[in-house]
Amino acid sequence: MAPRPGPAYVNGPCFSHLGFFMRQWLPRIALMLGNFATGISILAPAAMLTTLADGLHVGIGAVGLLMTFGAVILCIGSPLMALLTTTLDRRLLLVTTLAVLAVGQAATALAPDYATVLALRLVMLAVAAVFTPQAASTVAMIVPVEQRSGAISFVFLGWSLAVAGGMPMLTLLAAHGGWQVAYGVAALASLLPCVLLALTLPARLRGVPLSLGSFGTIARHRRIVLLLLITLLSTSGQFTVFIYLAPLAHSFIGADANVIGLIFAAYGIAGFIGNVIASRIVGRLGGFATAAIFLGSVLLGMVLWAVGAGLFAMMLAGAIVWGLGFAAINSIQQARLVAAAPPLASATVALNTSVLYVGQAIGSGLGGVMFARGYLDTLDYIGVGFVVLAFLAWALTREPAAPR
Repeated sequence: MAPRPGPAYVNGPCFSHLGFFMRQWLPRIALMLGNFATGISILAPAAMLTTLADGLHVGIGAVGLLMTFGAVILCIGSPLMALLTTTLDRRLLLVTTLAVLAVGQAATALAPDYATVLALRLVMLAVAAVFTPQAASTVAMIVPVEQRSGAISFVFLGWSLAVAGGMPMLTLLAAHGGWQVAYGVAALASLLPCVLLALTLPARLRGVPLSLGSFGTIARHRRIVLLLLITLLSTSGQFTVFIYLAPLAHSFIGADANVIGLIFAAYGIAGFIGNVIASRIVGRLGGFATAAIFLGSVLLGMVLWAVGAGLFAMMLAGAIVWGLGFAAINSIQQARLVAAAPPLASATVALNTSVLYVGQAIGSGLGGVMFARGYLDTLDYIGVGFVVLAFLAWALTREPAAPR
């Protein structure tokens, strides 16, 4: 009779590979799913603008203010939370953040009126402001330096998935089951990565202590300021149009919930693909050239969307080309900021996220005013103008040549 396998077999290659996966990839996947949950928490009103307006008996403009006011809270909360929480244990911080999101989404599903939805959203997003920047700085702590850019891009795939799958899912759930069901599913989406992070993220991860002086140093760093300006301008331009994408599609081509869901899905799938490509090529081409490719994709896609208004094929093509760049450019921005000043990564990534939310507030607010006044065609071109300005800022951020 052959001998029974001993301990050497139990600890063999299979279990070694499984242990490697648990240590190296599950925390990254959990952080990516946490960004997915954060993304759909932040973008949920845009996915069901009309359904929420009807269900809460308010106008589309009032639902748009859920995005605008939420963005204001996020842009204040992101650097403030970075300052207050930088030395806290990352596992405790990120798990608590997702737990608050899960509870907040579940409570929103039970909310009786618009005022309650707004109040819950502001409280929830004040806490959610911490997740995205701290997820980026956390993954930078647990991977080798040479893998940092790719790991950060991978974590930001969660935002691509939020648009590719989360927004179409919420749009269809709200249209066919009611906005309460959509918020209930969003709560479950926050609960899963909350549990995964609690089980897989290493304990006792803490960032470099930050002070107000850290932000002063950043303000004097020319390249960082320019990178933050790119984020502000590109996000303002995109969100001038993106938040009102569903009612614009309905107005221009009579799109129903299924067609709007298709547009969101095409946009988001393209975003996922673009982010994967960006994570693969940034190490070879560098941040400057990679940013040009995907910022150019955003610009070209938005131009196609604007020029093709009223033609479904053109608008869909525009959404796809635009989508290829929307998540990738943010991932590249984060990676470039980390590379520009590694000791200040927590602060710069938090500031970039904050500036992103400022851009969301500017874009959603401006888009809401123009939508309410009926300037639907002009709205698209205002968004394009912001992205053109972002390109001008990009041209000033070329990295210096490496010394020979």
